[in-house]
Amino acid sequence: MLAYRDGDAQAFDLLYSRNRGKLYRYLAHQVPHCADELFQDIWMRVIGARDGYSVTAKFSTWLFRIAHNRLMDHFRAQGRSIVEFTNPQDDTETGPVLAAPAPAIAQPEAVLARKDLAQQILAALAELPAAQREAFLLSEEGGLSLEEIGVATGVGKETAKSRLRYAFERLRRTLEDAG
Repeated sequence: MLAYRDGDAQAFDLLYSRNRGKLYRYLAHQVPHCADELFQDIWMRVIGARDGYSVTAKFSTWLFRIAHNRLMDHFRAQGRSIVEFTNPQDDTETGPVLAAPAPAIAQPEAVLARKDLAQQILAALAELPAAQREAFLLSEEGGLSLEEIGVATGVGKETAKSRLRYAFERLRRTLEDAG
């Protein structure tokens, strides 16, 4: 980002290619109905912050802080204080977990088993409280550490750690009960 701030346009291409997938998946799990719009808006904010950028954390932490703040603005505008999750199970062809095609050598039973597991994971993810789901997605989709999750969501490291631990416990319990 420092190179981009200093005028290197190719540096932005590198930042974008390294972070676009993680950011998009994070948004798609939070707000599937408008992930594209928010994704574009967040990258526009990154571009807009170019001249005033200073290093306060890793770029990915800074990016996910922008994403978190943009999501909160979105939820406030919708009149919601709690993140609501739409489970894309009804659209198994284009849901964020199922969008990748199965390997060509996969047997039909394996494909069905993976789809069933993906639906169970999405359902379990939808049942998590909003703060736990966000911590889980920032960790798993964003690849952020506990400290970075805390910075991105505006909470302390221990709070982020608790949220993540509870999310994993709840997901594990839910998936064990389903399996």
